[in-house]
Amino acid sequence: MLLLAVDTSGKNGSLALARAMAGRSEIDVLEVVPLAGGAFSAQLIPQIAALLEKHGHSKHDLEAFVVASGPGSFTGLRVGLAAIKALAEALQKPIVAISVLEAVACSGAARGRVLALLDAGRGDVYVGDYELDLQSGISARMHSERLQSGEEFIAEAGLLATLPEPQRKAVVTPDAALAEKIRAAGILVELIAYPDSGVIARLGWEHLQRGDTVLPEDLEANYLRRSDAEIFSKPAR
Repeated sequence: MLLLAVDTSGKNGSLALARAMAGRSEIDVLEVVPLAGGAFSAQLIPQIAALLEKHGHSKHDLEAFVVASGPGSFTGLRVGLAAIKALAEALQKPIVAISVLEAVACSGAARGRVLALLDAGRGDVYVGDYELDLQSGISARMHSERLQSGEEFIAEAGLLATLPEPQRKAVVTPDAALAEKIRAAGILVELIAYPDSGVIARLGWEHLQRGDTVLPEDLEANYLRRSDAEIFSKPAR
């Protein structure tokens, strides 16, 4: 089975082509192609076509699509989701939507209860509360995802650090500045590389095997916050 994974949630993005086999938990990521931020709409479809051609495939060989659904850039997410919706609908293939916070949680070394953290700007953070237990056959179970002020998170994480070991939660983030700020407050945090579409593809294969898919018309972005247009718009008179 050939999978295409796309992530346009951040300042920069990527797409990946991967091959999976039924009954196998691991997939082979054939290639990850970086996408420069600010030009996703112009790059995405040509890069997908070039990647398929390079590996001797056409779009008709694709059996499933995996897409990062957010949180992240409003514009970037719309571009990625629109492209995947169009391809999946045209080819009648399943879509798996993966939260970037789940990808962050699964990319760290910690297991058990994990808080995945992303910088949301304006002093806020995106927080994903996940439980990681590889023995269950499911990499991550989501307890919650939320938008929170940085001060509120640091206060909460500080309290969690005082709990007995079984009740503590590890903190994982790919944002160096955010990690430094949390460490300055005396809280342990694991700094990881930002998960690319290869990570998204691997998680997507796991979800796909469980039948955790979404129809093109039901695919939506996981923004966690309202857009500026929604926040600052005035009611029509």
